[in-house]
Amino acid sequence: MCQQCPQGGVSLSRRHLLTTGGKFAALAAAAALLPRTAAFAQDAPPNAISPDAALERLMAGNARYAANQPEQKDFSAGRAARAAGQYPIAAIVSCADARVAPELVFDEGPGELFVVRVAGNFVNEDGLASIEYGLAVLGAPLIMVLGHSGCGAVDATIKVIKDNITLPGHLPELVAALKPGVEAAIAKKPSPTDLLSVAIAENVHHNVGYLKTATPIVSEKVATGKAKVVGAVYDIATGKVNLL
Repeated sequence: MCQQCPQGGVSLSRRHLLTTGGKFAALAAAAALLPRTAAFAQDAPPNAISPDAALERLMAGNARYAANQPEQKDFSAGRAARAAGQYPIAAIVSCADARVAPELVFDEGPGELFVVRVAGNFVNEDGLASIEYGLAVLGAPLIMVLGHSGCGAVDATIKVIKDNITLPGHLPELVAALKPGVEAAIAKKPSPTDLLSVAIAENVHHNVGYLKTATPIVSEKVATGKAKVVGAVYDIATGKVNLL
C-alpha cells in the first residue's frame, strides 16, 4: 500500500488515517478510490459475510488441502475481475517461512486472502496499519494470526533468552518482538517438555491479544461484532491448521 494514493491525492498514510476526527472520513475516501466490479456495484460484495462464516470457510479449505483434495481453480478466468477490485474474506498474519503459503493452506484463490507476512508472525505498527486497511477499506471480516510448527524465528528467540547469544544484523529487533510470547512459555510451571511448541502457541496468543485491543479500528470492529480475531498453528508435516 503506498503512502500517497495516485488518484486524487488522498493520503493513505497511517498518521492521516488515524487523525482524530478525520480517520473514518479518510477511510471512506480511500474506499471510494478502490475500483469495484460491475457485478458488485449495487449488490453486497462477496466478502460481506460474518466473521464466523469466514472462519468456517478457511477451515473447510484447510481440510481439503490436508486431504490433498483442493478445489480445481482456473486462475485466468477471474483475472479481469480481480484487476477491478479485491474482496478478501480474511486478513492473515503469517510467518514468512517459505513452507507456509496461506492461499494454499486454506485452498483459496488470488484476491481472497489479505496476507501480512513476517518471520515469527508478529504484529508491529506497520503490520497493524496493513491489517487496518484490510478491515476498514477492503472489508475483511476476520483476522487470523497463524503460527506454524518448528518456527525458526521463535526457536532463535528461545536460544537468545536461554543461552544469552547475540544475533547479527537486524535480527535482535525481530527477537525483541517475539520475546513476550517466548518469555510467557518459559515462565510456565511446570516447565514445558516441548518448549518450542508452547512458545509458538504463546506467541500467537500474545499477538491475538494485541490485535483485539488495537485502537481505534480493530478493537472497535471486534467490539461491534463486525470482525473477529483468532489464533491458529499450522502443522507443516500434516498440513492441518489447529485453532487455539
